[in-house]
Amino acid sequence: MMSKRKLRVLLTGGGTGGHIYPALAVADRLKMLRPEVEFLYVGTERGLESHVVPAKGYSFEAVHIEGFSRKISLEGLKYNLKTMKLFFTSLKRAQKILREFQPDVVVGTGGYVSAPVIYKASRMNIPTVIHEQNSVVGITNKFLARFVDKIAICFEEAQDQFGKYTEKVVLTGNPRAQEVVKDIQPGELERLGLTADQPTVLIFGGSRGASAINQAFIDAYEQFAEKDYQVLFVSGAVHYDNIQKQVNTMIKDNHNIHVFPYIENMPEVFTEIKLVVGRSGATSLAEITALGLPSILIPSPNVTADHQTKNAMSLVQNKAAKLIPEPELTGSVLVGAIDQLMSNEALRIEMAQHSKSLGRPEAADHLIEVMLSLIKQQLSEGEA
Repeated sequence: MMSKRKLRVLLTGGGTGGHIYPALAVADRLKMLRPEVEFLYVGTERGLESHVVPAKGYSFEAVHIEGFSRKISLEGLKYNLKTMKLFFTSLKRAQKILREFQPDVVVGTGGYVSAPVIYKASRMNIPTVIHEQNSVVGITNKFLARFVDKIAICFEEAQDQFGKYTEKVVLTGNPRAQEVVKDIQPGELERLGLTADQPTVLIFGGSRGASAINQAFIDAYEQFAEKDYQVLFVSGAVHYDNIQKQVNTMIKDNHNIHVFPYIENMPEVFTEIKLVVGRSGATSLAEITALGLPSILIPSPNVTADHQTKNAMSLVQNKAAKLIPEPELTGSVLVGAIDQLMSNEALRIEMAQHSKSLGRPEAADHLIEVMLSLIKQQLSEGEA
């Protein structure tokens, strides 16, 4: 057993919440287990992490770097040459941060900012872990695979994509899953103005909303008004006013449908609903399966390598979810798919059981075990 020595953990990753929130979930859980641990998060000034991380109370340092362009053109080539220069500059910055903080382990959760930090840490013989949230491995994590000590994944399908480095792979799941299975007090639907004992369907397109899902909801609005289940629809803040204007021209005094721009405490809502309809980002699927919820998934087509469809298929093939490709999404298709499940409790229960079997509600603990084992190994080698 490891002694209770003071730990220093450096986390890096950014660009999207899908990279940031798993890292913060690990930090929160490890802080609970080892209150004395010190954290430093390295991201970019322009990324979401520059606001989210300090707001959570964790120390933050920035590295200036950009992602590579996928355009095959002179413009793309010029941009990538500039990016390469930034990469080498960011290596010096990363080295300075690492020397000053002296972490016991460095964990990267994806996004191009993690490349110079993880690479430099590995060259400095600091234990390193990368975490891949999606079923399709990101370009940064593919690059880093050869340098790191361990590769944590959430989908079994990702393992073979690491080629000859598969011996480093360990299936941990997404740390966000562990956050949603904590003890939650009931009553969130009532606080939002919904009827607690009426079956509820949650429809949302992610934190920013999704235009295609929003339009399908508008087209289905009058049909939803006639159902014996209630609909909780989250539009995304930028779309909210426009949607309210449209629904206000339809049925008046309808108590069956509730529209919100954003819901801060989504895990609390998840525990009180019968069905989830939404995108298939890695974080959403981690939460859905940890709680064992049936779902209808509408993957975003505007993501790298169509990874949301591949994420969704991991649930569909295990009979935990239904799939609606966005090009096939209409109001009537949406209502039909929801009606099929809301009118068949036995099917929902079966899907929920399959969903639960895919969940990894101790994912943060598993990843922390990987981190601590690397530190222990480093210490034992230093004493040898």
